[in-house]
Amino acid sequence: MKIKSTAPARIGKLGVAVISLCALATQVVGATAAGAEPSTGSLGSLGSVEGSVTNTGSLGSVGGSLETMGSFDFGSTMPKVFQNDPGPIPALRDDIVISEIKGENVTGAQSLRLTVASRALRREVGVEILLPRDASVPRPALYMLEGVDAGEDTSGWMTIGGAPAFFADKNVNVVMINGGVAGLYTDWDNVDPNVGLHKWETFITQELPPLINTRFNTNGINAIAGNSMGAQGAMMLAHRYPEMYRGVAVFSGCYSTMDLWGRASTQATVTSRGGGLNNVWGEPGGPEWEAHDSLLNAESLRGKEIYISVANGLPGFAETSQTPELLERLVVGGGIEAVTNQCTHEFDERLQDLDIAATVDYEPNGTHSWAYWRERFYKAWPTLSKALGV
Repeated sequence: MKIKSTAPARIGKLGVAVISLCALATQVVGATAAGAEPSTGSLGSLGSVEGSVTNTGSLGSVGGSLETMGSFDFGSTMPKVFQNDPGPIPALRDDIVISEIKGENVTGAQSLRLTVASRALRREVGVEILLPRDASVPRPALYMLEGVDAGEDTSGWMTIGGAPAFFADKNVNVVMINGGVAGLYTDWDNVDPNVGLHKWETFITQELPPLINTRFNTNGINAIAGNSMGAQGAMMLAHRYPEMYRGVAVFSGCYSTMDLWGRASTQATVTSRGGGLNNVWGEPGGPEWEAHDSLLNAESLRGKEIYISVANGLPGFAETSQTPELLERLVVGGGIEAVTNQCTHEFDERLQDLDIAATVDYEPNGTHSWAYWRERFYKAWPTLSKALGV
């Protein structure tokens, strides 16, 4: 099978850059596809991109055209005008010799926030926990990741993602990591001067689980979920640690690091906050970039419970005249979601070619925003609950 192009989803200046890519793609379609007429969707010029994603699949041909043009080569970085400030870099410490829970604060009736000393990250990290409704017997754990601006103080799943209400009656330990801006939830080769030390793969897969299992008396069954950058990270960890996760649920993400849109989006994620590509997995396009590509390594997902969801970028129930920053939601969030729709089709096709079962929901309308991810978690739960055995 020929794996075509993918691209992930981020809000803010990174989103504007992705929209620029979409606009370029639209121009290339007009220049190369004889007789092609753009769609007249409500997102204006983005309508043709959305139409290509969901109807004609022409973003694949666009990808080929852009490849020929030499655009988005390995090592390409986000222009500085599109970069956001990543915030202060956490100070690194040399006195952490073992990973351990250093503090615990009650934040709600069924929630805690841990302070975890990480030897890999060389600092203390916040980890938020939602407790099972009934903790009288060992319960499984669901790890949840979020997008490019993952904050140090709290998880978006806790504040706007609706997790506390959704899990109030569920018998599962929900583990939400704080931090990791633009880090892809992976281990970088080097400390970056702009975004700091990223050793999140080691933290999430090696350091944290034993601490969670011991403190909360879990039963050792795990699943993982994420949105946007966290979707790419969750799928990446699932394929790299198939023995650790029985299920994975992802929302509005992309899952390649090597094809045209995959490498462009991965590179854009890193450099959107000023990160250096050579600090990630060595030379861009090298063996470690391939090792982190979930499309190329999809065979490792065989036997897992898999849920994948995406919308089409068109306005949905959450876009009204009262929506704050409506124009940005429509143009940026709509365009990004249209591209991730293509990403999802590519990954779906890959899984089908390998005869790997997955539940894939293509929502009719919706942009790249928390309003839709909150709703989709209800659809993901049957898959996750089966994986977790609850």
